[in-house]
Amino acid sequence: MKAFVKKEAVLCIALLCALASMLLVPPDGGYADYVDYRVLALLFCLMLVVAGLQDCGLFDLLARRLLAGEKRFRFLALALVLLPFFSSMLITNDVALLTFVPFAVLVLELTGRQAQLPYIVTLQTVAANLGSMAMPVGNPQNLFLCSKFGIPMGGFFAAVLPLTAVSLVGLVLAAGATSGDIIQVRFQDAGGIGKPGQLKLMLLLFALCLLSVFHVLPWPALLAVVILAAAVFARHLFPRVDYALLCTFVCFFVFSGNLGRMEGVRTVLTGLMERSTVVTSALASQVISNVPAAVLLSTFTEDWKGLLVGTNVGGLGTLIASLASLISFKLYIRTEGAKPLRYLGLFTLANVIGLAVLGVVAWLLP
Repeated sequence: MKAFVKKEAVLCIALLCALASMLLVPPDGGYADYVDYRVLALLFCLMLVVAGLQDCGLFDLLARRLLAGEKRFRFLALALVLLPFFSSMLITNDVALLTFVPFAVLVLELTGRQAQLPYIVTLQTVAANLGSMAMPVGNPQNLFLCSKFGIPMGGFFAAVLPLTAVSLVGLVLAAGATSGDIIQVRFQDAGGIGKPGQLKLMLLLFALCLLSVFHVLPWPALLAVVILAAAVFARHLFPRVDYALLCTFVCFFVFSGNLGRMEGVRTVLTGLMERSTVVTSALASQVISNVPAAVLLSTFTEDWKGLLVGTNVGGLGTLIASLASLISFKLYIRTEGAKPLRYLGLFTLANVIGLAVLGVVAWLLP
């Protein structure tokens, strides 16, 4: 039980919040309307398909092809940071970090640059959290908000792309601040696609996921196709889905739905959101992380743009502002010679700077 609570702390907190709210609002027929089934179905399908792509070795192969050979360390650092930035737009920030942080550890060990690991992993974490905001499928809160408010894609990209562009410039400058020494990167094996048949299937399913995200394909049809295809051709992928995240969403759906039916709470949160949706959602993200903040606060405002910007920018800041940040921290502290305090210092500095810069940009944008 202790191990489970430690591993799934957010799920446990969400469950306690849901149970506590149920004492004040006893279960009734209205509970069925709390849950956004489309979001849960899309999240399940995306997590299964991305796990399938990862299982084929696709991301590892692309990284090896990019980094192998004689390179300046500055280019190496830039590549290691931009890989999670761009990949997170399609495979989510947590999967990008699970894929490329271990890869960065391997590359820096091969080149004898372990001392640079805290700096590179910090930039990778910031990159994944910021790159993921550029697409509806980049992170769970974007997917949820797009579904709940029916955000038009033109409006979505107009809200996030200026912030993404500023983020890219900042990350390039930060990665470029490393040394320009020439180094040689050699991998013991060239890597490759281990399951070409599965790769083709997963690419097709991923395309169907995107069609469903953009409301071209109905989500029940997508869910049926993905489950059937995986059951026939890739049953081993079902255990790799993050069911804890799906359960966390259900718990917060119940919690936020019940809060919305409490007049006093509704009045307070609605008042805060009316003052500044961006600031309220960004501050809430620092305490409960940006995904739960998006689910909770969406009940008290129709300002989808402020909520979208606030929860994405709010992914910077504390270590729990985005749960993906915890992934890279756990991966780093498992490395030989890890220096957690140095990492946390660099992480905090980078996040404070990023939060301040993007906060100003968000304030200046119309």
